[in-house]
Amino acid sequence: NTSSDLPPSYSSVTVCQDVSEKEKEFDPWDMPELKSTGPKWAEMTTKQRVLSVLKAIARFILLLGLLYFFVCSLDVLSSAFQLVGGKAAGDIFKNHSVLSNPVAGLVIGVLVTVLVQSSSTSTSIVVSMVSSGLLTVRTAIPIIMGANIGTSVTNTIVALMQSGDRNEFRRAFAGATVHDFFNWLSVLILLPIEIASGYLFHLTNAIVDSFNLESGEDAPDMLKVITEPLTKGIIQLDKKVIQEIANGDPAAQNKSLIKRDCGTKMWVNASVPGKENCTTSRLCWTDENNVTWTEVQEQVKATCAHLFAKANLPDLAVGLILLALSLLVLCTCLILIVKLLNSMLKGQVSVAIKKVINTDFPFPFSWLTGYLAMLVGAGMTFIVQSSSVFTSAITPLIGIGVISIERAYPLTLGSNIGTTTTALLAALASPGETLYNSVQIALCHFFFNISGIILFYPIPFTRIPIRLAKGLGNKTARYRWFAVIYLIMCFFLLPLAVFGLSIAGWQILVGVCVPIVFLILVVIVINTLQAKCPRVLPNVLKTWDFLPKWMHSLSPWDSWMTHAALFCGRRCCCCCKCKCCSCCQPIEDEELSLDKPQALECHENVVDLSDELPNIDSKEQGKNLSLTSL
Repeated sequence: NTSSDLPPSYSSVTVCQDVSEKEKEFDPWDMPELKSTGPKWAEMTTKQRVLSVLKAIARFILLLGLLYFFVCSLDVLSSAFQLVGGKAAGDIFKNHSVLSNPVAGLVIGVLVTVLVQSSSTSTSIVVSMVSSGLLTVRTAIPIIMGANIGTSVTNTIVALMQSGDRNEFRRAFAGATVHDFFNWLSVLILLPIEIASGYLFHLTNAIVDSFNLESGEDAPDMLKVITEPLTKGIIQLDKKVIQEIANGDPAAQNKSLIKRDCGTKMWVNASVPGKENCTTSRLCWTDENNVTWTEVQEQVKATCAHLFAKANLPDLAVGLILLALSLLVLCTCLILIVKLLNSMLKGQVSVAIKKVINTDFPFPFSWLTGYLAMLVGAGMTFIVQSSSVFTSAITPLIGIGVISIERAYPLTLGSNIGTTTTALLAALASPGETLYNSVQIALCHFFFNISGIILFYPIPFTRIPIRLAKGLGNKTARYRWFAVIYLIMCFFLLPLAVFGLSIAGWQILVGVCVPIVFLILVVIVINTLQAKCPRVLPNVLKTWDFLPKWMHSLSPWDSWMTHAALFCGRRCCCCCKCKCCSCCQPIEDEELSLDKPQALECHENVVDLSDELPNIDSKEQGKNLSLTSL
């Protein structure tokens, strides 16, 4: 019977569809589920429950301690950057003719804020220059925009510390750079509008003129009350030196940024006889011989009580020491915070936190959720008085999947608003001669961020920074070295190049930058058409394959970077004369494995197994489908 000898049929289509569906289901941007590995609460004994509660309390206290040192290390890191590059920042501001160029003013704001790691410091320098007549408010506005960009470098550096896990790094770096993209896109649109119309200047000028401003009290210190006892015990800086250099004071070049004299104190010098020396402000007494003695006091400078007050080291040496120590503490705290959060946020706890943070309000009020997140971001930034601290603190939470990118975006926008309200309160406490300019510049900063939010948040399809940040996150997850290149290019090399061209003259700046910008726009348009509507392009432009591969792909660059890293690793291992070169092999294997498709592929087996193995059961003969995992 021929029909009975036929093997059962198997369809390879179903298996292929199942495999492809599983591949499609995987989304690297999905929030990971942190499953609890311990026993459930209902299954615990009384002793286990008590120990579990005590462990949770201990972890929470340890988390607060790590956050405290994390914030303190950010403060010390800012001081270290000011010691290393503070005088250079003052020298940059000293070239007043270049500052009149708005593009040069923008990149100067970026550079100075990156060098001093504090937008409030760069803003205070600008205020002092405007008050002394070296700048006008209108020429200072591009510098404020640049300071807004420069302040986002801190959380980008923090995101680099999570490069150990690819998916965590993908989310963390995207969460950090969504701030960068918002600031850069806002500047690209609003700076030309400001140059053409001066809307920020006229709006803030009308607001300031409508109020009778009087100098008020200083902005309240909240977080600094807790952190300053430690940070002031490590280093104290005289930030007026940078302002004096920017204002052109030649004597300030020889001054140290390290504060060594902290006020004055009364010192008893001697006791002199005679009634003529005795006054109401002095302590006088008469001895047994009826002689009047007067205690003579004089004011002497009080030495500061920080670690480097008596050190005979140059500013650069102290800055490099503090830079290394603060980065070490920052990395250690961040790694421990991530591990601690991973252990705490599991099971039902993670589910509850994710629901609270990432869930929208029910329809029709779901659109209000993002604006509430902005208020939370603004309020938290006002409490810690630093947008860098707030955005750096939420970066590890984004990395481990507690906060989504879509929720981190409005939190970051709210942080931008929060830092401007802090600056506005500080401006209201300025002395009378600088009050008007300080308030107007703070209002320019505030309305610049409000304008950016209006452009890139209310309508969902205008939230371009989220899409750009996710694209960059995907790229840096595959090529982790590209994150460092991005950081150096966007915050150092590009601003330095534009600044150098600005010094050469605006004609050279326009002649070099306009063709480059035009070429970038052409590439963006062609990329968009290739993805959306390739039929309108000629055949040669439908792909970039006509160019050398290194011009349109990072794969050749990745190969060079990998070989360079392996070469350096082997050199380092050989110098140590130990068998540690094997530590480089996992890195090489991991990088090479990325070039292979991590998926199941389907193909039909053309070999007739009945001819090869005659004793096999007929059902086994019919299995002509094989799955090979590459």
